[in-house]
Amino acid sequence: MHNPDTIIACHNLEKHYERGGEIVHVLESIDLSLARGGFVALMGPSGSGKTTLLNLFAGIDRPTAGSLMVDGQDLTHLSRSQLAQWRAVSIGYVFQLYHLVPVLTAYENVELPLFLHDMSRSERHLRVSEALDAVGITDRHAHYPRQLSGGQEQRVAIARAIVTRPAILLADEPTGDLDRTAAASIMELLGRLHSEKGQTIVMVTHDPATATHAQRLVQLDKGRLVESSMVRS
Repeated sequence: MHNPDTIIACHNLEKHYERGGEIVHVLESIDLSLARGGFVALMGPSGSGKTTLLNLFAGIDRPTAGSLMVDGQDLTHLSRSQLAQWRAVSIGYVFQLYHLVPVLTAYENVELPLFLHDMSRSERHLRVSEALDAVGITDRHAHYPRQLSGGQEQRVAIARAIVTRPAILLADEPTGDLDRTAAASIMELLGRLHSEKGQTIVMVTHDPATATHAQRLVQLDKGRLVESSMVRS
């Protein structure tokens, strides 16, 4: 039976790839349960499977074996089109390199995911305005990505990820391309989204200082879960 307080649950989760006629084991026997409203950092050396696990949570990739429940949905039984529809509603994804559309303004980049939803122009405007305000970038709404700093671009990317009001915000190295000052600002923002908005956040990071902003630390090594601990309550 699904526990409503658990937003992600996986059991014996595995991901294998075939490369050059050989099977590459990226994730093996992952058992993990994450609480709704939590802030979790996934850590581990390069190649440990962190981003692969994040992409499985997002429904971007499919597990080879095992069970995976995300926000009450069994992802292993959905078709690719069903996964895309589910992801548009339930998941916000923040990329390390922003992935903003260069020919669109900050406002238009944030608005983009809303065209997948049935809502009026006025409702889209309200959602975008709220998201831009939440990340503190309203004054840059008419700027194009090339006119923004890296930290500002990441704020726009976060606004785009939260504009659909997703159940889970997934972030892959959200500070990895930023200087220390901008990185600290982004982590303060993510912490505020978690504490004030109750946003569930799962973040991949290689930086121990960044990980201290999370409530819980999950460590992977060579595709296996090696440690899971609470950082703070």
